[in-house]
Amino acid sequence: MALRVPTASTSLFKEGYKTLQGLEEAVIRNITATKEMSEITRTSFGPFGRNKMVLNRLDKLFITSDAATIINELEVVHPAAKLLVMASQQQEAEAGDGTNYVIIFASELLQNAEYLLRMGLHPSEIAKGYGIALKKALDILDELVISQVSDLKDVSQISKITKTSIAPKEFGYQDFLGDLVAKAVVSVMPKNPENFNVENIRVVKILGGNILQSTIIPGLVLPREPESVVKSVTNVKLAMFSCPVDIGQTETKGTVLLHNAKEMINYTKGEEKIMEQARVGDLALHYLNQANILVIKIPSKFELRRLCKLTGATAMARLGAPTAEEIGSIDEITVEEVGNNRVTVLRNLPENSSSGKSTISTIVLRGATQNYLDDVERAVDDGVNVIKSLTKDSRLVAGATATEVELYTRLLKFADSNSTTNHQESTSFVGPYIGIDVEATNSKSGLLDAVNNNIVEPLGVKNWALRYATEAAITILQVDQIIMAKPAGGPKLPPKQGHWDDQD
Repeated sequence: MALRVPTASTSLFKEGYKTLQGLEEAVIRNITATKEMSEITRTSFGPFGRNKMVLNRLDKLFITSDAATIINELEVVHPAAKLLVMASQQQEAEAGDGTNYVIIFASELLQNAEYLLRMGLHPSEIAKGYGIALKKALDILDELVISQVSDLKDVSQISKITKTSIAPKEFGYQDFLGDLVAKAVVSVMPKNPENFNVENIRVVKILGGNILQSTIIPGLVLPREPESVVKSVTNVKLAMFSCPVDIGQTETKGTVLLHNAKEMINYTKGEEKIMEQARVGDLALHYLNQANILVIKIPSKFELRRLCKLTGATAMARLGAPTAEEIGSIDEITVEEVGNNRVTVLRNLPENSSSGKSTISTIVLRGATQNYLDDVERAVDDGVNVIKSLTKDSRLVAGATATEVELYTRLLKFADSNSTTNHQESTSFVGPYIGIDVEATNSKSGLLDAVNNNIVEPLGVKNWALRYATEAAITILQVDQIIMAKPAGGPKLPPKQGHWDDQD
């Protein structure tokens, strides 16, 4: 069977346009691309997922099983596959987890659709069926809620969720890291949890030691020592300057004209470089030491902003006496040794804070290699972002794939089909919370009760993953024609391997 639409008139487009249409050229071609996309990330799914080694265009090496990182660095060019990428990115923004889930599930929907297309069904019929199934699945999800988080300031409640989120990335350390993330989140959780900001959880990576030596510090950690002789102060009043502390130089004025986004990025990097090169003059430092004033250099404007947020200070663009409104405060600044590294810690003590909380909490990660620390940081970020999703919807469902299998069983019944899974009443091990035991040995059934084993996940993660994956699949199915403009002029680059129109 071939699905055909009238060919566009050759006079409609400029010379060089390419048109693909019909079942094989457009629909199946798109499904094949999404399948290839899914096969890349599929083996990285779950607690025993394998790592990918990705070398991006800047020759930066990533060794990770995190699907969000993999797809961001791959530079996918096929338009159908890019739809899956965008769906997974939206899942990351909305729920903080489940990016691989979206890609794999959407691809499976499309692969099943390919079989139905070859059997003679029209894409619109399949899309309609998927829409009905999605609506029913979301209704079933509401019925599978087991409980909800009643207090987002209770470490014991939210640690169950962080452990489940971290387990697929750092299996074996999920209990330790899950507790670490839960404590850090609770330490900065505002009175109204809806105002929780993931940026208030910072991560500092220090080489050496092992992951079990990681810790939490209530405040901001700067991986450098103060410039001054004074290394420790308490009950601090501080002033921030975003300019060099040195003898003044002749002022000049200039205008910077930016033409595109690349120039804007380069300009921002230039600002970072200027801040790195900005110095505290020797003479200024001499007088500051005489006055017993602690001086620390902040090389990043982003860290400067976070420090302003932590202390309530205002960064001043030129030297001068700060006003009372521009001065910040913090309980203590100390230099501490972590491994063989000396770091500066700016800390608010809970007992001295009117709210009892620090506005920023830092997780100090230890590990043997930088790539490993980067991967652990991504797992920590996922754990923090999942808690953010709980501030929108605190309901929980069973993990360990129990919810997916129960959805499968009930949807089959909804479609008047039969199932042979352990969720049916005909078996001895039954229940809607039966999931897969990834640590099972040959002497076990390979199944477990997810709820009794404290393996739970936020309902919001499942809800949005089903939505984004299904909607992406439906969008791709409804494409019956691909129209490609003639590439822009200029020197022609050699074709990339795997480019979506290499076979034309």
